[in-house]
Amino acid sequence: MSITKPSLLHEDWVVVLLGLGIIALAVCGIVVPKPTFSWNSNAELLDNVLSPSNLNRIILQFGLVLVTALLGALLTGKTVKHLLIVFPSVYLLTLLALLLAGNETVKSFHLEAVIFSLLIGLILSNVFQLPAWFRQALSTELYVKIGLVLLGTTVIFTDILKAGSIGLIQSLVVVLSVWYFAFWLCKKMKIDPELTMMISSAVSICGVSAAIATSGAIKGDSKKLSYVISMVLITAIPMMIFMPYLANYFGLSQEVTGAWLGGSIDTTGAVVASGSLVGETALKISTIVKFSQNVLLGIAAFGISIYWSYRKPDDASLTQEKPTLKIIWDRFPKFVLAFLAASLLFSFVVSPATVSSVKESLKSLQACWFALAFTSIGLETNFKELFVNNSKRPFYAFLIAQGFNIIITLLLALLLF
Repeated sequence: MSITKPSLLHEDWVVVLLGLGIIALAVCGIVVPKPTFSWNSNAELLDNVLSPSNLNRIILQFGLVLVTALLGALLTGKTVKHLLIVFPSVYLLTLLALLLAGNETVKSFHLEAVIFSLLIGLILSNVFQLPAWFRQALSTELYVKIGLVLLGTTVIFTDILKAGSIGLIQSLVVVLSVWYFAFWLCKKMKIDPELTMMISSAVSICGVSAAIATSGAIKGDSKKLSYVISMVLITAIPMMIFMPYLANYFGLSQEVTGAWLGGSIDTTGAVVASGSLVGETALKISTIVKFSQNVLLGIAAFGISIYWSYRKPDDASLTQEKPTLKIIWDRFPKFVLAFLAASLLFSFVVSPATVSSVKESLKSLQACWFALAFTSIGLETNFKELFVNNSKRPFYAFLIAQGFNIIITLLLALLLF
């Protein structure tokens, strides 16, 4: 049985400290080189991925994330003894997911590492009975929030503004209209309030990242988050494959197609993959639109946290605490501030030369933290209970909202582009 010590800081402030600390180290010149996981044959696996130089990069990256996780455990009052066993195990499983996703054949299907991380975790958690102390040592929210802070370094306002304000206009209209429609639909279908918020954000903003940020803003249940993430991943793959062919069938221009893909498909990786199937112009426009939606992530999380503070509890027996400014501040997800700070820092303060020199390392670390989080989500989730307990209504609501998203985004793309 694990012993929980008093935490020195709230987890969100720990995330702010650790996330911005990693960024500060990189900006100051302490850069962990990006490991490669790309391979196409056994020979390439040995010569590239398992070469001494690349193994050294992997070890350095592991050292950084391990030290960060240990600091997180100390500051949040978790038992370090158990973490020293659990974290290396989770990292090895995540490493397997990164290796699988790095295969060129797998890449041709545009499957991201987080998909394999989630699947590996789910398989293990449902085949084997993991001990309670192992599950307690998992720090899913900490890992995913650090990843979100690092994601802020890739949201460069100046690049988006240079690329075109039309993409920003479309993103704003799509996010507002689709979010409200999904929220209204979920309420009509009497879906759990936490799932309602996560589904609305996931469909309208940027899929997995938005669901995670919303879960953090409302202190959501990790199993419900896993359910929403599963829906996002299940629908993103067929959309990524079939939408470019539909655009070609209807004779849409690359500009319109790119805006349609970027505004409709939930995951950034799937957007890039589908845009590449159409052409360079479509790829550029789809990426701009998706990044424009990413910019709205922090703002949306801020608004959702305030709404959640003011909403009335569904259970009439519960007493609603009056939402004073102090209560709103206490409930506000502080990691959102770190996300915005990282974005503003890399957009307007850090020199382009420095951004260029550290962006690959930080992007690799971001992907690593997300993959670690997805492995952890899988390890603490019972796959059978995941869909049975939540019923099919949330999935139907998600599909209907996604259909509305596809239609409204196409109409806006035709109008604006």
